[in-house]
Amino acid sequence: MTITGLFRSADEVRELADGAVVFREGDEGREMFGVVSGAIALSKGGRPVATIGPEGTFGELSIIDLEPRSLTATAVGPTKVAVISERTFLALVGETPVFALQVMRSLADRLRALDPS
Repeated sequence: MTITGLFRSADEVRELADGAVVFREGDEGREMFGVVSGAIALSKGGRPVATIGPEGTFGELSIIDLEPRSLTATAVGPTKVAVISERTFLALVGETPVFALQVMRSLADRLRALDPS
């Protein structure tokens, strides 16, 4: 499968079945993901936080702060995700301002979703 757009530099593409867990809260994380097709449900403590669709990103926080995963990511239906290693992430942020902005917006949206106020 050929990946275009922001995920063309991905290290690999993974095909996920419905319900497949990409990562769980507390896991170590040294890669982030972009949704190529399908959707990913993000949850914290079993509580839904967000659903990420095509062109959306998730898992970037652990690359940025080097802390364990703060959410669980689960495929909603058949889903394809682009896998972006820490090294590729850092190169993309440095070379592609649009990618960096998309990641910041994605993180901001999820932080707002977690804030109960």
